[in-house]
Order: sequence, then C-alpha cells, then structure tokens
Amino acid sequence: MNNSTALVTGANKGIGKQIARQLADAGLTVYVGSRDAGRGQQAVDEIGGGARLLVLDVTEPKSIADAAQQVDDLDILVNNAGIMVDGSTAPEADVESFRRTYETNVFAVLAVTNAFLPALRRSAHPRIVNISSGTGSLAWSTGPNAQFRSSASAAGSGAAYRSSKTALNALTVFYAQALAAGGFRVNALAPGLRATDLNERAAASDGDPAEAAEGAVRLAMFPDDGPTGEFFSWDGSPVPW
Repeated sequence: MNNSTALVTGANKGIGKQIARQLADAGLTVYVGSRDAGRGQQAVDEIGGGARLLVLDVTEPKSIADAAQQVDDLDILVNNAGIMVDGSTAPEADVESFRRTYETNVFAVLAVTNAFLPALRRSAHPRIVNISSGTGSLAWSTGPNAQFRSSASAAGSGAAYRSSKTALNALTVFYAQALAAGGFRVNALAPGLRATDLNERAAASDGDPAEAAEGAVRLAMFPDDGPTGEFFSWDGSPVPW
C-alpha cells in the first residue's frame, strides 16, 4: 500500500502529525488536514516526502465540502481530530460543553467520513481508522477492577470526552458493518496517555505520540483479510468495548 493516499485530520500537531509523518515515511501521499493553513503548512514542511496540505475544519460543513472536492482518490482516512473541553463529571458539566465536545469528536467524524466516502470507494483497499480512547471503553470504566475508576475523586470525570469516545466506538462498529461488502476495514484505536495538548499531564516516559501513531498506522495498513469493526490498543492488543 505504499502507493496509497491517506488523509489524517488534525494532523498539524500531536498524534495526528506523527501518524502523517509515519505514513509519509512509508511512501504514501498524505494529506495533512489542518484548519489553520499556516500551522498545517509548517507541519507539511517538517514532514516532507509525500505530505500535502489540506485545509480542513472538521466542524465546518463548507470546509469539509471544499476539502473533499480536492481529493479524487483516497485509500486511508484517519479521523484523528479531537478535543477535551473539560474534565467535569456529568453532574458538574453543562450542556454546552457536551455539545462542543460531540461536535468535534462524533458529529465531525460522521460528516468527514461521509464526505470522503466517494473517494474511499474508488480504492481497492479502503481503510478508516478512528482515534478513540481507552477511557471510552465501558468495560474499562465499570466493575471493581475498572482501570478508570481508581478513586472516588476520579469517578465519572471527563464525562463529555469519555462518552464522546464511547459514541465514536459505536460509530466505528456501524461503519464497519455498513461498509463491509465494499472491502472496507474500519477500526478504532486507543492511543494511550500521550504528551499532547490534549493530555499535558502525560508522563514523558510513557507519553510519546509517535508510539501511539505506530498503532494507528498498523490499523491503516491492515491486509484485506484483516479485522474490521474492532477496538485496539496502541500496542495491538484488543480493547473491550
């Protein structure tokens, strides 16, 4: 697939930039999606190789439509753009914070994916990778041994972000089922805690965005008989829904 074309949203920094870099290093033509043209071009210049700027604000319908018109053929779509508005629990959160979070983390994925489906359908090996979060796993958020309920103070925190990733996981399954006949492979990735603008508290020892990007690239390069509609950790191990 090193002659393929990929689009990575939110690729001017963080995990998205590392995904774009690794795909370009593998010989792919990579559209670096960025809502800010200047920052996007800077990322393209740093990545080099087959990197190309694609100005794309995933929350703006016109921006999405304009970007889709510039891409005739596409093999890989990585829905990476995401936000965390705050870390409030559901009782503390306001509706607007949920709306803002879902606009980028869920609704934008639907809008961008559907806009680029015509290009993806022209591919012999179409792949969609959704960057989710382990905190969106209901199995990892419940029960006595839940990974994300370690203390009373942390219980239910980040409700908007975490629930948006749970919704994204469901969307991943629905796309995988609906597009299976077309040879699509659609999967979600839990990148782990990384040192990005989204997670500044990540420890340097386990927060390298490039490591998470390797997991995303692995899903993007799945063979035609690879899994679809699944949730994987950055290291390739399965994550329970």
